Amino acid sequence: MTKLHELAELGQAIWLDYISRSLIASGELQKLVDQGLRGVTSNPSIFEKAIAGSADYDEDLNRLVSEGRSVAEIYEDLAMADIRSAADVLRPVYEKTGGADGYVSLEVNPALAHETEATIAEARRLFVSLERPNVMIKVPATPAGIPAVETLIGDGVNVNVTLMFSLDQYEAVTAAYIAGLEKLASSGGDVGRVASVASFFISRVDSAVAAALESTDNVDLQGKIAIDNAKSVYVRFREIFRGERWQKLAAQSARVQRPLWASTSTKNPAYPDTLYVDNLIGPDTVNTLPPATLEAFLDHGHVALTVETDLDGIRTRLSQLAELGIDLDAVTKKVLDEGVAAFAESFEGLIASIAEKRRRLLDELQRVSTGSGS
Repeated sequence: MTKLHELAELGQAIWLDYISRSLIASGELQKLVDQGLRGVTSNPSIFEKAIAGSADYDEDLNRLVSEGRSVAEIYEDLAMADIRSAADVLRPVYEKTGGADGYVSLEVNPALAHETEATIAEARRLFVSLERPNVMIKVPATPAGIPAVETLIGDGVNVNVTLMFSLDQYEAVTAAYIAGLEKLASSGGDVGRVASVASFFISRVDSAVAAALESTDNVDLQGKIAIDNAKSVYVRFREIFRGERWQKLAAQSARVQRPLWASTSTKNPAYPDTLYVDNLIGPDTVNTLPPATLEAFLDHGHVALTVETDLDGIRTRLSQLAELGIDLDAVTKKVLDEGVAAFAESFEGLIASIAEKRRRLLDELQRVSTGSGS
């Protein structure tokens, strides 16, 4: 039994925040599943590194370019092939857990983060095209994305709501999830077949708070506020999914929308490398880890129920932060804007890389064609 199995016994699922063609083809993903891994998440930055940073996709790129595919079509073909393959590896986990785990996530185009209807249309299309019950479509928790979540859940689409940084965002997302399930139930849909996670980002908040603390003499709060922020969300999660409104859906076998701790690698080398894993363990949670953090946790992580500890300390520290003149709401709003922009930039970089590879291949095909005709 590994530490991932031990976490599962405590009610927490560990997912991998990484995907690539070689991870799947080499059998490494299956090995991780055998060790207790229960899901996979992806984002534009991950696909940029996988596709632009390796030769793993060149054979398919050659084929797709020869078929006359556009840059957008090439990206989707490559990304969805990986998502389907990973979903197939994780399908036994999905079956064994009764649909609780075994999911693979694919994000909608980040450029649509501020467009509700376009997000809905793309999410629906991707979900249908992937043809796997154990996929989730990632939708950002922007003001435009949150109503899209309600509609998509009402359609029966599995949704990973991403880029959450504040308690206010979290409450809006859970409200959208519950309202979506109520719509699905009223239309005769099976609410027990829909799954969703609320991806709450951790380390980026600590990095932003640390920057704000530089102008003060306080060092005691460094490396603590992001965990406190997440624990506050977990307290609210427990309250929301024990309420009367939720109980009506639970009676119809609806699943809670589990908090998913994202951005859980430590950016500050002074912090323990398993800081955001060790301190956020609890029932009905998911933690998605990049490969290095997963390896570190398997090696020297600590397994114990921690997400509901030191709640009085949380209130004290958040009050201290406010007394220092640091507005956590303003910090999380800034980090959200930066996160949306960063994912859009990664996506643009990925598309540009594919476009450049496509151009070179087309030039090569043209040269071969011209040479054979002379």
